[in-house]
Amino acid sequence: MEPLKVYYDRSGKTLTVWFENPATEYVCEETSEEVILMKGEKGAVIGFEKLHFSLPFQEQFRVTFETVG
Repeated sequence: MEPLKVYYDRSGKTLTVWFENPATEYVCEETSEEVILMKGEKGAVIGFEKLHFSLPFQEQFRVTFETVG
């Protein structure tokens, strides 16, 4: 399993999360919620990008990750 990758682009106002290697991206699909799903060749979601994502400048960006099962 690939390590989880999280990228926040403050100037571009995007939050991108990869569950697998970004190089395996085959196709993208934009949803109506300004979210782009990145999919692998078999159609499984391997990452997503949230458009128009921003935080107040002084606020830190923290990620919490939990596993179930």
